[in-house]
This record gives sequence, C-alpha cells and structure tokens, in this order.
Amino acid sequence: MRVMVAGPDERDIAAAIEAEGHEVARVDVANRPALEEAGVLEAGAYVLTEVRQATSIPVALDLNEDLKVVVYDTESLPDFARGQADLVVDPELLDPDAVAAEL
Repeated sequence: MRVMVAGPDERDIAAAIEAEGHEVARVDVANRPALEEAGVLEAGAYVLTEVRQATSIPVALDLNEDLKVVVYDTESLPDFARGQADLVVDPELLDPDAVAAEL
C-alpha cells in the first residue's frame, strides 16, 4: 500500500511504515499541489504528524475519498477535522512501530 506521511516526522513513523513493507511518500507542507505531486491519488492511507496542518485532511479526502486518515501527534485535533480522521493516536501512548503494524 502507498502511504502518504505529511508534516515533520520527528518520531520516524515513515521508517516504521516502510519497515512494514509499505511504500511511503512524504510531504512537509501538505497543501493541495504538494499532495497531488506526491501521489495522494494512489495512496491508501494518509498519516498526518502535525495537527497544525489539519486543514490538509479535507483536502486529501477531496482528492482521494478512499483514504484512511491517521493523525499521529500529541496535540488535539480541531473539531472540524475530528470527524474525518479514522484514527487519532498520541505518540506518547503508541510507538511508531505499533501504529505502522496496524496500517
């Protein structure tokens, strides 16, 4: 599966996802052009590592409505995006390997 990882990856979740055998595409700033260029249309999952970029969730879902959305950050997800996320995980509770294994 192709997985899009958006935002800074301070906990190396992209490496954990790759170790599970998935193809990873990365974007630091998750705006529409960056998501399109990185291949979000072919992705099966979208992992957001910075809730300050929560507006990217509806953008990503607009481009690919079949995405599974995972938010992996210690900050709280804004209400407008909470209903669009399939899974919200605090890195203090689950390490990247555990999250990657569930993808």
